Amino acid sequence: MSTPVQKVAKIVGEREQCFTIPSVTYSVALIDDDPVLTELLGEYLKTDGFEVMVAGDGLSGTELALSGQADIVLLDIMMPGQSGVKTLRQIRAASTVPVIMLTGRGDDLDRILGLELGADDYVPKPCTPRELVARIRAILKRTHPTEPAAQSLQVGELILKPGERRAELRGVPLLLTSTEYSLLEILVRHAGQVVIKDQLSEEALGRPLARFDRSIDTHISSLRHKLGSRSDGQQWIETVIRRGYQLVKA
Repeated sequence: MSTPVQKVAKIVGEREQCFTIPSVTYSVALIDDDPVLTELLGEYLKTDGFEVMVAGDGLSGTELALSGQADIVLLDIMMPGQSGVKTLRQIRAASTVPVIMLTGRGDDLDRILGLELGADDYVPKPCTPRELVARIRAILKRTHPTEPAAQSLQVGELILKPGERRAELRGVPLLLTSTEYSLLEILVRHAGQVVIKDQLSEEALGRPLARFDRSIDTHISSLRHKLGSRSDGQQWIETVIRRGYQLVKA
């Protein structure tokens, strides 16, 4: 027969098991031709609990990103030989693995092009490792949710399955990036209502909307292209000037 002390110990042990959160290690594919930078970022990411795989050029970087080993990709846009833009295009032709671009602070055209090709976010170089990790965790939090799967969401012929992070239009799956899916889910949950850009940036990108930042607009443009027109000929997503966007409610 158990003593009172043993009974209490058993209860405490059971509660600890119930509230223990399993430790998950995520893998980062770092594609950059700068060995000093990759060593610096690699060491910081490892210290923060990530597994890091490095590729020093676009060709090997594409193979690494498409190997199925990486949970997220960090991709330098300016690389000799095969550029980061071409590498991103090859990755997106075969995978929806999240991609964060590493860009120069003045490379606005490359940044916009990268977002249009399906990058989930960008970080201007030079950046602090802490900022980079925050961006990585914001995306992984969306792509690997720990909360129970929510019920399907539907607006007309558009159906979202949050637990699987999948969207279907007229029964056909939509090939969306992580950020595009997040934006669409926010708009669907607020169908018929205006969602301001600040909220979209905070919830979909995990960061405040910076001045002159066109990331949200670029992602929305891509979403519109993939959604096409509604059965009534209208666009699914309307722009509300100087405010934000809204999904048209049937």
